[in-house]
Amino acid sequence: MSKIVVIGSSNTDMVVKTNRFPNPGETILGGTFFMFAGGKGANQAVAAARMGGDVVLVAKVGNDIFGKQAIEGFQKEKINTSYISTDFEKASGTALIIVNERGENKIVVASGSNDTLSQEDIMKAATEIEMAEVVLLQLEIPVSSVVFAATQGLKTESKVILNPAPAQELPDEIYPNLYLITPNETEAQLLTGIEVKDDESAREAADMLLDKGVRNVIITLGARGAYFHNDYQSFFVDAPQVEAVDTTAAGDIFNGTLAVALAQKKDWRSAIELACKVASLSVTRMGAQASAPFLSEISSASDFYF
Repeated sequence: MSKIVVIGSSNTDMVVKTNRFPNPGETILGGTFFMFAGGKGANQAVAAARMGGDVVLVAKVGNDIFGKQAIEGFQKEKINTSYISTDFEKASGTALIIVNERGENKIVVASGSNDTLSQEDIMKAATEIEMAEVVLLQLEIPVSSVVFAATQGLKTESKVILNPAPAQELPDEIYPNLYLITPNETEAQLLTGIEVKDDESAREAADMLLDKGVRNVIITLGARGAYFHNDYQSFFVDAPQVEAVDTTAAGDIFNGTLAVALAQKKDWRSAIELACKVASLSVTRMGAQASAPFLSEISSASDFYF
Protein backbone atom coordinates (compact mmCIF):
# COMPACT_ATOMS: atom_id res chain seq x y z
CA MET A 1 0.00 0.00 0.00
CA SER A 2 1.62 3.27 -1.17
CA LYS A 3 1.99 6.10 1.35
CA ILE A 4 0.03 9.34 1.00
CA VAL A 5 1.05 12.38 3.05
CA VAL A 6 -1.70 14.99 3.40
CA ILE A 7 -0.52 18.39 4.64
CA GLY A 8 -3.34 20.73 5.53
CA SER A 9 -6.14 21.94 7.75
CA SER A 10 -8.36 20.40 10.39
CA ASN A 11 -11.64 22.11 11.36
CA THR A 12 -14.82 21.43 13.26
CA ASP A 13 -17.82 22.18 11.03
CA MET A 14 -20.98 23.67 12.56
CA VAL A 15 -23.73 23.20 10.01
CA VAL A 16 -27.27 24.56 9.74
CA LYS A 17 -29.48 22.98 7.08
CA THR A 18 -32.36 25.23 6.02
CA ASN A 19 -34.65 25.74 3.04
CA ARG A 20 -32.84 28.78 1.70
CA PHE A 21 -29.97 31.13 2.47
CA PRO A 22 -30.94 34.19 4.56
CA ASN A 23 -30.72 37.64 3.02
CA PRO A 24 -28.42 40.22 4.69
CA GLY A 25 -29.93 41.18 8.06
CA GLU A 26 -32.54 38.41 7.91
CA THR A 27 -33.06 35.67 10.50
CA ILE A 28 -34.52 32.35 9.37
CA LEU A 29 -36.12 30.00 11.90
CA GLY A 30 -36.55 26.26 11.59
CA GLY A 31 -33.07 25.14 10.56
CA THR A 32 -31.52 21.83 11.69
CA PHE A 33 -28.10 21.91 13.39
CA PHE A 34 -25.30 19.39 12.87
CA MET A 35 -21.67 19.31 14.01
CA PHE A 36 -19.12 17.42 11.91
CA ALA A 37 -15.39 16.94 11.66
CA GLY A 38 -14.05 18.94 8.70
CA GLY A 39 -11.18 20.97 7.27
CA LYS A 40 -9.94 20.44 3.74
CA GLY A 41 -6.75 18.62 4.71
CA ALA A 42 -8.52 16.40 7.23
CA ASN A 43 -11.38 15.69 4.81
CA GLN A 44 -8.95 14.58 2.13
CA ALA A 45 -7.01 12.43 4.59
CA VAL A 46 -10.17 10.65 5.77
CA ALA A 47 -11.40 10.17 2.20
CA ALA A 48 -8.04 8.63 1.21
CA ALA A 49 -7.95 6.38 4.29
CA ARG A 50 -11.49 5.12 3.66
CA MET A 51 -10.52 4.27 0.09
CA GLY A 52 -7.68 2.08 1.35
CA GLY A 53 -4.78 4.55 1.41
CA ASP A 54 -1.87 4.45 3.87
CA VAL A 55 -2.31 8.02 5.10
CA VAL A 56 -0.15 10.37 7.19
CA LEU A 57 -1.74 13.70 8.16
CA VAL A 58 0.42 16.74 8.91
CA ALA A 59 -1.78 19.37 10.60
CA LYS A 60 -2.11 21.64 13.61
CA VAL A 61 -4.92 21.78 16.17
CA GLY A 62 -5.60 23.87 19.25
CA ASN A 63 -5.27 22.73 22.85
CA ASP A 64 -9.04 22.32 23.15
CA ILE A 65 -11.82 19.77 22.96
CA PHE A 66 -12.19 20.20 19.19
CA GLY A 67 -8.51 19.40 18.64
CA LYS A 68 -8.58 16.36 20.90
CA GLN A 69 -11.75 15.04 19.25
CA ALA A 70 -10.22 15.55 15.80
CA ILE A 71 -7.13 13.48 16.64
CA GLU A 72 -9.27 10.72 18.15
CA GLY A 73 -11.35 10.67 14.97
CA PHE A 74 -8.28 10.38 12.73
CA GLN A 75 -6.94 7.50 14.81
CA LYS A 76 -10.24 5.64 14.40
CA GLU A 77 -9.78 6.06 10.63
CA LYS A 78 -6.29 4.47 10.96
CA ILE A 79 -4.58 7.71 9.91
CA ASN A 80 -1.05 8.30 11.22
CA THR A 81 -1.41 11.27 13.61
CA SER A 82 2.23 11.42 14.76
CA TYR A 83 2.78 14.73 12.94
CA ILE A 84 -0.28 16.64 14.15
CA SER A 85 1.06 19.51 16.26
CA THR A 86 -0.74 21.42 19.01
CA ASP A 87 -0.94 25.22 19.18
CA PHE A 88 -1.29 26.30 22.82
CA GLU A 89 -2.38 29.86 21.96
CA LYS A 90 -4.82 29.62 19.06
CA ALA A 91 -8.04 27.62 19.05
CA SER A 92 -8.67 24.77 16.65
CA GLY A 93 -10.08 25.78 13.27
CA THR A 94 -13.85 26.03 12.93
CA ALA A 95 -16.20 26.48 9.99
CA LEU A 96 -19.75 27.86 10.00
CA ILE A 97 -21.76 26.33 7.17
CA ILE A 98 -25.27 26.94 5.84
CA VAL A 99 -26.74 24.29 3.51
CA ASN A 100 -29.91 25.01 1.50
CA GLU A 101 -32.54 22.59 0.22
CA ARG A 102 -30.59 22.06 -3.05
CA GLY A 103 -27.49 20.94 -1.14
CA GLU A 104 -25.61 24.16 -1.95
CA ASN A 105 -23.54 25.69 0.82
CA LYS A 106 -22.09 28.95 2.12
CA ILE A 107 -19.07 28.65 4.40
CA VAL A 108 -17.10 30.96 6.69
CA VAL A 109 -13.88 29.57 8.23
CA ALA A 110 -12.08 30.75 11.39
CA SER A 111 -8.66 29.27 10.65
CA GLY A 112 -7.27 29.33 14.19
CA SER A 113 -4.37 26.91 14.64
CA ASN A 114 -4.32 26.09 10.91
CA ASP A 115 -2.73 29.51 10.36
CA THR A 116 0.34 28.48 12.38
CA LEU A 117 1.21 25.24 10.55
CA SER A 118 4.81 26.10 9.74
CA GLN A 119 7.74 24.83 7.71
CA GLU A 120 9.20 23.48 10.95
CA ASP A 121 6.02 21.47 11.58
CA ILE A 122 6.22 20.06 8.06
CA MET A 123 9.89 19.13 8.43
CA LYS A 124 9.00 16.90 11.39
CA ALA A 125 7.43 14.63 8.77
CA ALA A 126 10.42 14.78 6.39
CA THR A 127 10.98 11.01 6.50
CA GLU A 128 7.32 10.34 5.70
CA ILE A 129 7.42 12.82 2.79
CA GLU A 130 10.56 11.13 1.48
CA MET A 131 8.75 7.78 1.41
CA ALA A 132 5.46 9.12 0.03
CA GLU A 133 4.09 8.22 -3.35
CA VAL A 134 1.76 11.24 -3.18
CA VAL A 135 1.88 14.52 -1.22
CA LEU A 136 -1.55 16.19 -1.16
CA LEU A 137 -1.92 19.92 -0.40
CA GLN A 138 -4.68 22.56 -0.15
CA LEU A 139 -4.86 26.25 0.81
CA GLU A 140 -6.34 26.43 4.32
CA ILE A 141 -2.82 26.71 5.78
CA PRO A 142 -0.27 29.49 5.08
CA VAL A 143 0.67 29.67 1.39
CA SER A 144 4.35 29.87 2.39
CA SER A 145 3.97 26.46 4.07
CA VAL A 146 2.23 25.06 0.98
CA VAL A 147 5.07 26.29 -1.26
CA PHE A 148 7.64 24.78 1.11
CA ALA A 149 5.80 21.43 1.23
CA ALA A 150 5.56 21.30 -2.57
CA THR A 151 9.31 21.94 -2.82
CA GLN A 152 10.05 19.15 -0.34
CA GLY A 153 7.78 16.75 -2.17
CA LEU A 154 9.45 17.46 -5.50
CA LYS A 155 12.90 16.89 -3.97
CA THR A 156 11.87 13.42 -2.87
CA GLU A 157 10.18 12.69 -6.24
CA SER A 158 6.72 12.36 -4.70
CA LYS A 159 3.71 13.20 -6.84
CA VAL A 160 2.72 16.61 -5.44
CA ILE A 161 -0.99 17.35 -5.87
CA LEU A 162 -2.35 20.81 -5.07
CA ASN A 163 -6.06 21.37 -4.66
CA PRO A 164 -5.98 25.22 -4.85
CA ALA A 165 -8.91 25.78 -2.51
CA PRO A 166 -10.18 28.01 -1.05
CA ALA A 167 -9.58 30.13 -4.13
CA GLN A 168 -6.63 32.52 -3.88
CA GLU A 169 -3.71 33.68 -5.97
CA LEU A 170 -0.52 31.62 -5.93
CA PRO A 171 3.14 32.58 -6.33
CA ASP A 172 4.60 31.53 -9.68
CA GLU A 173 7.34 29.57 -7.93
CA ILE A 174 4.95 26.84 -6.84
CA TYR A 175 3.77 25.67 -10.26
CA PRO A 176 6.93 23.82 -11.47
CA ASN A 177 6.84 21.77 -8.24
CA LEU A 178 3.37 20.37 -8.95
CA TYR A 179 2.68 17.01 -10.53
CA LEU A 180 -1.02 17.88 -10.62
CA ILE A 181 -3.28 20.83 -9.85
CA THR A 182 -7.04 20.35 -9.36
CA PRO A 183 -8.95 23.67 -9.41
CA ASN A 184 -12.69 23.96 -9.82
CA GLU A 185 -14.08 26.47 -12.34
CA THR A 186 -13.90 29.40 -9.90
CA GLU A 187 -10.33 28.61 -8.84
CA ALA A 188 -9.24 28.05 -12.42
CA GLN A 189 -10.58 31.48 -13.37
CA LEU A 190 -8.77 33.15 -10.47
CA LEU A 191 -5.47 31.46 -11.39
CA THR A 192 -5.69 32.05 -15.14
CA GLY A 193 -8.15 34.91 -15.72
CA ILE A 194 -10.16 32.62 -18.03
CA GLU A 195 -13.84 31.98 -17.26
CA VAL A 196 -14.40 28.23 -17.57
CA LYS A 197 -17.81 27.89 -19.19
CA ASP A 198 -17.37 25.30 -21.97
CA ASP A 199 -14.93 22.78 -23.47
CA GLU A 200 -12.77 25.38 -25.20
CA SER A 201 -12.38 27.65 -22.18
CA ALA A 202 -11.52 24.64 -19.99
CA ARG A 203 -8.75 23.73 -22.43
CA GLU A 204 -7.47 27.33 -22.52
CA ALA A 205 -7.33 27.55 -18.73
CA ALA A 206 -5.59 24.18 -18.47
CA ASP A 207 -3.08 25.19 -21.16
CA MET A 208 -2.20 28.32 -19.20
CA LEU A 209 -1.58 26.26 -16.04
CA LEU A 210 0.64 23.89 -18.03
CA ASP A 211 2.55 26.92 -19.33
CA LYS A 212 3.19 27.92 -15.71
CA GLY A 213 5.01 24.61 -15.17
CA VAL A 214 2.38 22.19 -13.84
CA ARG A 215 2.64 18.75 -15.45
CA ASN A 216 -1.03 17.72 -15.28
CA VAL A 217 -4.32 19.61 -14.79
CA ILE A 218 -7.77 18.46 -13.68
CA ILE A 219 -10.52 21.09 -13.62
CA THR A 220 -13.42 19.82 -11.54
CA LEU A 221 -16.84 20.78 -12.86
CA GLY A 222 -19.19 19.82 -10.03
CA ALA A 223 -22.15 17.74 -11.19
CA ARG A 224 -20.76 17.79 -14.74
CA GLY A 225 -17.65 15.80 -13.79
CA ALA A 226 -14.06 16.79 -14.57
CA TYR A 227 -11.71 17.79 -17.39
CA PHE A 228 -8.17 16.37 -17.66
CA HIS A 229 -5.36 17.92 -19.71
CA ASN A 230 -1.61 17.46 -20.09
CA ASP A 231 0.87 17.59 -22.97
CA TYR A 232 -0.28 14.21 -24.28
CA GLN A 233 -4.02 13.85 -23.79
CA SER A 234 -7.23 15.68 -22.94
CA PHE A 235 -10.65 14.34 -22.02
CA PHE A 236 -13.82 14.94 -20.00
CA VAL A 237 -15.17 12.49 -17.43
CA ASP A 238 -18.88 12.63 -16.61
CA ALA A 239 -20.10 12.35 -13.02
CA PRO A 240 -23.07 10.15 -12.06
CA GLN A 241 -26.29 12.11 -11.71
CA VAL A 242 -27.46 12.04 -8.10
CA GLU A 243 -29.78 14.09 -5.88
CA ALA A 244 -27.48 16.29 -3.80
CA VAL A 245 -28.18 16.67 -0.10
CA ASP A 246 -24.96 18.47 0.90
CA THR A 247 -22.06 19.31 -1.42
CA THR A 248 -19.69 20.19 1.46
CA ALA A 249 -16.34 18.38 1.00
CA ALA A 250 -17.21 16.85 -2.38
CA GLY A 251 -14.03 18.35 -3.85
CA ASP A 252 -11.99 17.08 -0.91
CA ILE A 253 -13.35 13.57 -1.32
CA PHE A 254 -12.59 13.76 -5.05
CA ASN A 255 -8.98 14.70 -4.28
CA GLY A 256 -8.50 12.13 -1.52
CA THR A 257 -9.82 9.36 -3.75
CA LEU A 258 -7.72 10.56 -6.66
CA ALA A 259 -4.57 10.50 -4.50
CA VAL A 260 -5.18 6.84 -3.63
CA ALA A 261 -5.84 5.91 -7.25
CA LEU A 262 -2.66 7.61 -8.45
CA ALA A 263 -0.62 6.08 -5.61
CA GLN A 264 -1.87 2.71 -6.82
CA LYS A 265 -0.66 3.55 -10.34
CA LYS A 266 -4.09 3.67 -11.96
CA ASP A 267 -4.23 5.39 -15.36
CA TRP A 268 -5.62 8.91 -15.54
CA ARG A 269 -9.06 8.04 -16.88
CA SER A 270 -9.66 5.24 -14.38
CA ALA A 271 -8.45 7.42 -11.49
CA ILE A 272 -10.69 10.36 -12.43
CA GLU A 273 -13.72 8.15 -13.07
CA LEU A 274 -13.34 6.62 -9.62
CA ALA A 275 -12.89 10.04 -7.97
CA CYS A 276 -16.02 11.40 -9.70
CA LYS A 277 -18.10 8.43 -8.63
CA VAL A 278 -16.97 8.52 -5.01
CA ALA A 279 -17.50 12.31 -4.81
CA SER A 280 -20.97 11.92 -6.32
CA LEU A 281 -21.90 9.39 -3.64
CA SER A 282 -20.65 11.77 -0.94
CA VAL A 283 -23.05 14.58 -1.88
CA THR A 284 -26.02 12.32 -1.13
CA ARG A 285 -25.06 12.54 2.58
CA MET A 286 -24.72 15.29 5.14
CA GLY A 287 -21.35 16.38 6.51
CA ALA A 288 -17.75 16.61 5.42
CA GLN A 289 -15.70 13.65 6.65
CA ALA A 290 -18.91 11.88 7.62
CA SER A 291 -19.97 11.79 3.95
CA ALA A 292 -16.78 10.12 2.68
CA PRO A 293 -17.57 6.61 1.35
CA PHE A 294 -15.68 3.50 2.38
CA LEU A 295 -14.03 1.30 -0.25
CA SER A 296 -16.36 -1.55 0.70
CA GLU A 297 -19.37 0.60 -0.25
CA ILE A 298 -17.96 1.29 -3.69
CA SER A 299 -17.15 -2.38 -4.29
CA SER A 300 -20.58 -3.55 -3.14
CA ALA A 301 -22.44 -0.91 -5.14
CA SER A 302 -20.69 -1.55 -8.44
CA ASP A 303 -23.89 -1.81 -10.48
CA PHE A 304 -24.97 1.70 -9.43
CA TYR A 305 -21.64 3.51 -9.31
CA PHE A 306 -19.79 1.77 -12.12
